[in-house]
Amino acid sequence: MSRPRSLRLLVLGGTRFVGRALVETALERGHEVTLFNRGVTNPDLFPNVAKIHGDRTHDLSSLAGQEWDAVVDVAAYSPRVARLSVDALRESVERYAFVSSVSVYADQSVPQVEDAPVEVLADPEDTSPESYGARKASCEAIVEAGFAARATIVRPGLIVGPHDPTDRFSYWPKRLVRGGRVLAPGDPHDPLQFVDVRDLADFLLRLLEDDRPGTFNATGRIISFGAFLDACQRVTGGDAELVWISSARLLAAGLDPWMGVPLWIAAPGWEAANEVPIERALAAGLTFSPLAETIRAGLDDDTLPTLEVGLTPEREAELLARLQVG
Repeated sequence: MSRPRSLRLLVLGGTRFVGRALVETALERGHEVTLFNRGVTNPDLFPNVAKIHGDRTHDLSSLAGQEWDAVVDVAAYSPRVARLSVDALRESVERYAFVSSVSVYADQSVPQVEDAPVEVLADPEDTSPESYGARKASCEAIVEAGFAARATIVRPGLIVGPHDPTDRFSYWPKRLVRGGRVLAPGDPHDPLQFVDVRDLADFLLRLLEDDRPGTFNATGRIISFGAFLDACQRVTGGDAELVWISSARLLAAGLDPWMGVPLWIAAPGWEAANEVPIERALAAGLTFSPLAETIRAGLDDDTLPTLEVGLTPEREAELLARLQVG
């Protein structure tokens, strides 16, 4: 296999989660990286990498007069912010790679390929969580309008792996280590999709090394929730007892259909959230780490403070006592 061409990469952000994995992988592959960020998050990372400090939400003038083969935008959530970087970089980078989300699709009740309709942002100033998909779709449109065939759009699903600050994924191996009766949400055959952040970084770089335009759903192969928990059980070596409670009963009990139990999505209209087609990305080089490796990374990673997600032991015990059938 021939060695990929060396690139001069500009990364907007680059020191937390997706950006961090991207920079680590880019350096391993011999690319020349420049970071543009405020110098606030993990400022001591990558001491030998060129850094330009600035606030992308207001002023990118410090990037003027320099050129890169590609920029990777891992964290634009506002159309206004996306427009600032597109306008600032249109003449100084050859390719703009934007990390979007599968949440952009207008209809999440059935599986959606990349050319399906996306949400429309009614109010450009809307920053509510409910507008996330529409905001990402609007950012995509700005990138595509500014760069045309020089734009690459990647739409990940749930991203997991080292340095994930959310604990949504690692909740499960950590919970199984604790043992006992474990509330398992929904049905063991329910679909589940996620992508290891290291695989996402590898895929992004493959697209840039190939100078490949287009839009790509980039999440994992579909696995059943039961198979995932069984894999967690094998990795942790625990003897936890899985107690499956149907989504209907959990919703009736008042659990949030998104984060009431991590990775459980039972919101009406989101029936296909974990059935995203990825054939285009697979053809372009998306590959996957062994599941056990991703689970171990989630179990071992204590490098970041995490959000408190999932069920407390008291709440879990109460739900099991009240909702278990049989």
